[in-house]
Amino acid sequence: MAESRLWKPLKIAGVEVKHRIGMPGLSRFRGTDDHAATPMMKEYYSQRSQIPGTLIVTEANIISPGAGGYPNAPGLWREDQVEAWKTVTDEVHRNGSFIIAQMFHVGRAAVPEIAAKEGIEIVSSSAIPHGPDAPVPRELTVAEIKQIVKDFQTAAKNAIRAGFDGVELHAANGYLLDSFIQDVSNTRTDEYGGSIENRSRFAYEVMKAVGDAIGPQRVGMRFSPWSTFQGMRMEDPIPQFSHVISKAKELGLAYIHLIEPRVANSDDLEHPIVESLDFAINLWDGPILLAGGYKPNNVHKTIDEMYPDKDIMVMFGRSFVANPDLVFRIKHSLQLNPYDRSTFYAVKNPKGYLDYPFSPEFEATTKA
Repeated sequence: MAESRLWKPLKIAGVEVKHRIGMPGLSRFRGTDDHAATPMMKEYYSQRSQIPGTLIVTEANIISPGAGGYPNAPGLWREDQVEAWKTVTDEVHRNGSFIIAQMFHVGRAAVPEIAAKEGIEIVSSSAIPHGPDAPVPRELTVAEIKQIVKDFQTAAKNAIRAGFDGVELHAANGYLLDSFIQDVSNTRTDEYGGSIENRSRFAYEVMKAVGDAIGPQRVGMRFSPWSTFQGMRMEDPIPQFSHVISKAKELGLAYIHLIEPRVANSDDLEHPIVESLDFAINLWDGPILLAGGYKPNNVHKTIDEMYPDKDIMVMFGRSFVANPDLVFRIKHSLQLNPYDRSTFYAVKNPKGYLDYPFSPEFEATTKA
């Protein structure tokens, strides 16, 4: 196992990680009611950055007051939010690890009760709900789209001021960027819809604006071409996502982060998987983050056998939730703590968030 590329350093987003196991963005709803990071979040990320050289991507940050609709998700539009995140990034860096801020506009996936409570109008690329019981969003105007591009840019600048090593733009899982990219949610007839190029336009403008503000080498993109979560999945996503990924490549972005077709959000899919991310992986020359359904016993095969010529990092979501010392456990073939799905989204609750134990073997190394 020691010879595996899994344990070799990798340069990504301006830093050098010491191994190829990362933690992806995971919504946990442990922020304050007004969307700031908390001391509980500082402890959570501190626990998971204990193995030096680990890359962590945070849960998605709301980019502006009108971009939310999620309970207790953090944000990056106010000064107090910047200061709160600074305590977290400082802690992760003290542990010798790295942290990237994921950012999004929730779009039509906003929770109606939260949106109503916070005075947020639910908007999207087109007036198409994400499910049969979901509210119909209002179609954004071109002027509003231009403002959202600026909001992404401002939030990215705030992320760097908060001490993050980079940002990841969340263009997956049916949130606003994804809803513009795919034709199941975008039926516009202006310059932001109606063709592959037009559906990529909003994502391209956000990528370029954020790259211009903080440097493209500090910007990553997250995509889920095959996911059906929140009403998504084009009939044939390959041409569309090939185009938008090529635009990211043109801009010189740091990495792409791809969600495997075998998961939908935090659920494993039961049906046989025939779709593949190879089209996207083959397009990209730089680092690639892969997430979704990975296990300690198949991660080496992915990195060493399936993609030996690519700079792959494998992201573990649910396993990292339940195992703060996940990297150590995988390296030493230790049993993993099982995760408790019922506590994934328990608002402001430390249970299932801070109480998963480190392995006795890891604890022994900290006392040596």
